[in-house]
Amino acid sequence: MNSTTKRLLSQVFAFCLAVGGTAVVTSTAAQAATTYGIQSISYSGVANPPTSDKPQSKLWWNDGSWWADMWTTGSGWHIYRLDRAAKKWVDTGLRNDSRANNLADTLWDGSHLYIASHVVTVSGDAAPKPSVSGQPAKLYRYSYAAGKYTLDAGFPTTITNNSSESMTIDQDSTGAIWATWTQVAGNSSSGYTNTVHVNASAPGGTSWPAPFVLPVSNPRPGPDDISAVVSYGNNKIGVMWSDQPNGAMWWATRTDGTAPTATSSWRVQPAVKSTGQADDHLNLKALLADPSGRVYAAAKTSLDVTSSDPTRPQLQLLVFKPGTGSFTQSTNATVGDCVTRPQILLDTKNNTVHAFHTAPSTSGCAFSGAAGSIYEKTASMDDPVFGAGRGTPVIQDGSSANINDVTTTKQAVNSSTGIVVMATNHVTRRYWYSDRPLGTAPGPTAPVASFTASPTSGTAPLPVSFTDASTGSPTSWSWTFGDGGTSTSRSPSHQYSAAGTYTATLTAANSAGSTSASATITVTAGGSSGAVTAVGTSTSSSTTATPSVALTRPTAAAAGDVLVASITTDLNPSVTAPAGWTAMVNGLSVNSSSSSGARIFTYYRVVGASDPASYTWNLGTSAKWGGGITAYRGVNQATPLDSPVVTAVDTSYAATSITLPSITTASNGAMLIGGIGYDSGTPGTTPPSGWTERWEAAGGQIAQAADRPQAAAGATGTATWTFSTVKASGAWRAALKPAG
Repeated sequence: MNSTTKRLLSQVFAFCLAVGGTAVVTSTAAQAATTYGIQSISYSGVANPPTSDKPQSKLWWNDGSWWADMWTTGSGWHIYRLDRAAKKWVDTGLRNDSRANNLADTLWDGSHLYIASHVVTVSGDAAPKPSVSGQPAKLYRYSYAAGKYTLDAGFPTTITNNSSESMTIDQDSTGAIWATWTQVAGNSSSGYTNTVHVNASAPGGTSWPAPFVLPVSNPRPGPDDISAVVSYGNNKIGVMWSDQPNGAMWWATRTDGTAPTATSSWRVQPAVKSTGQADDHLNLKALLADPSGRVYAAAKTSLDVTSSDPTRPQLQLLVFKPGTGSFTQSTNATVGDCVTRPQILLDTKNNTVHAFHTAPSTSGCAFSGAAGSIYEKTASMDDPVFGAGRGTPVIQDGSSANINDVTTTKQAVNSSTGIVVMATNHVTRRYWYSDRPLGTAPGPTAPVASFTASPTSGTAPLPVSFTDASTGSPTSWSWTFGDGGTSTSRSPSHQYSAAGTYTATLTAANSAGSTSASATITVTAGGSSGAVTAVGTSTSSSTTATPSVALTRPTAAAAGDVLVASITTDLNPSVTAPAGWTAMVNGLSVNSSSSSGARIFTYYRVVGASDPASYTWNLGTSAKWGGGITAYRGVNQATPLDSPVVTAVDTSYAATSITLPSITTASNGAMLIGGIGYDSGTPGTTPPSGWTERWEAAGGQIAQAADRPQAAAGATGTATWTFSTVKASGAWRAALKPAG
């Protein structure tokens, strides 16, 4: 059934339940603030959630490790290995397909890895979409040795030349690889048909004949239906497909060695058949170790849109028993549980079936199929009776309830493998997974502590801002700063008073446990008597109009230093400063207009631990310009300015000097700073008496900066800049506050 139609019908159903006095809730829903599972790599540039589609398996167990077929941004589908100790998926660098509109099913047969990668066309009953020719589904086969997968010669081979919504594979007892998919044809004028297709390779997947329609009666479900294949009983192949128009899940079987395309080779029967019993969600697993060859199928019904009874089954476990040739049915979850996207794992050691599915992260049910969290329920394989409710959450993003599309392995699990399932948050574009030893209960995971510090070095006294970046929903934070100071704030600030090397440590915790992270803070002795000193400059200019200004960070500048930049532009552009710069003079006009004049801009910035080599100011329009930067050491980083900024402008075009009024400093040892710009590109400026010129931009538009220490706090007196010829000019001045 089309997803839009399902959603609308389900919303109507939910409304009817509400007005009828029956609440659709569950007592086992997770709380939205709790995180379960582990956040993994981010992804982008892929068309579909990379852990879909419903019957497919993206994981396998081999050589003591879990492996996965995962999308790598900017490259394609890669093989990853789970580093359990480090709790991360590690890219092996081996790419199997670069197509972003693909999905895949994986199979490890004990000696080779098979990956069937098909182009996706999602069809629906309300809006059918034909499969697209010329979009081949490919089979990749890899050999494994010494921890490395290697693509075998002659691969990939082509399974079919058409796209499909889903495709699954398995291997029969002769070594042939079987694949199944449904293929939509037709158009809106003649109508649409959907047929169950299969294909079987030569042993090892080395070559494929032409695909064929499953040779049984009526293998033509609705446009929204899909199929899956499984090898079972040591010498059997089974194909199951959904048939929503007839309310059926069909099951066709054959014995290995019989003619694949012969009708006489296949036996077909309904696994379940009744109104609302079918939907396009199914997952197949076979218990190969069972002499009877039992097959387990997790299937979703459409009773959420055909029935008003919240106690009817939403997910069912169908078990095929070759001894009787029939299926048994048991309810995994009900309509009221609001679940979707079923997957199952078989634990043969403990005789347990693990069922996983998506449901909302909180109580209530907007509509079945909504993303939220991944839940787990278990039952005996012999007598699969599941408890009430959604189950226990195993993957949940505490800050974004959008987890969906759980996937796992075709293989049975045991005490060596443990249990690993994977899902995605297609809103935040992140993989998530759950990993735990077999027999342990799922639950919240400890957060992963992380933080940033700025700056990480500088002169004493050094104020440092710490910002929490932990993942996994911590509920408490404990900081030690290495100098005896502590904090329980999430993102505190701390000032280091003395020189030394300190280790700042954050411990982030929640109900599941805690982890810690550390960073080194290096504090050097401040200048004598708290003096502010200039430690480096840079300057640049442009005699042609450009849309931006780029100034280089002075090479001597270090973390904790304060940079002062000043720019004079031609005409009257607006300026957007780089991140982290604070405006002191924001567009001082020197008779500026679209055809004449100039503007002056001045900013300051505290240098961080990883500042860029240069900074760029964007201009609203292109203009000529001149500018420069001075780096000062020993400045109070929390409050760099010790006085207000004052300015002066002369637009007479007749003056050879400009005088700025006195300012009053509040601190002993302040550094007086100032600069000038004028509507000209010709140099010839002299700073006030006793001031040291730090730089002058000789081109574009003139800009100059100078400074002078002020030993004692108080009034500074006026400051006069002089020019060699008459100019229209603007000037500014302020004072920097010493750190000590």
